[in-house]
Amino acid sequence: MRVCVYGAASAKIDKKFLDEGFRLGKLLGERGHNLVFGAGSDGMMGAVARGFKTAGAHIHGVIPKFFEENGYEAIYYECDQLTYTKTMAERKTIMEDECEAFIITPGGIGTYEEFFQVLTLKQLGRHKKAIALLNTDGYYNPIKDLLKNGMQNQFINDECEKLCVFLDTPEQVAEYIENYSPNDICWNCLKRIEK
Repeated sequence: MRVCVYGAASAKIDKKFLDEGFRLGKLLGERGHNLVFGAGSDGMMGAVARGFKTAGAHIHGVIPKFFEENGYEAIYYECDQLTYTKTMAERKTIMEDECEAFIITPGGIGTYEEFFQVLTLKQLGRHKKAIALLNTDGYYNPIKDLLKNGMQNQFINDECEKLCVFLDTPEQVAEYIENYSPNDICWNCLKRIEK
């Protein structure tokens, strides 16, 4: 399976996150999965890519050319395939189209934006792929609480709770994406109009 992994590009994050990112990549690679990601060599992106590389998996990195030109992000040049794009939107579209599941590892603003985009697209029925958040050390608990708050106040349909999962370990993430079934979701319930 081709797995899209989102995550931090920061080189300053705690080693506990990087270790789990590497473990995730190595585990998925050993289980026969391949990586599609944002081509960063630092932070969670780099850790996950190195894990996949250690396992001998295929790695496709996708990054806007201006990142390289302006030095915005260190690039992981050990990708088996490296695609340059003109825009961030083009980068995201390629990653979304190329993959069969999404994994969101700890990250910052860019990672939040990527998560909410694929979550929104799934809510709208534009894809039916698994979305799993690696919730290392409870990193994503505030987002889980934010979504629950939206449901409690009826801004978000309760069925949306099934669109993604928050999991504590790489093993749980691997099991989820490998056993995921879109049939567990009432797709017609997601955007129903109630008066």
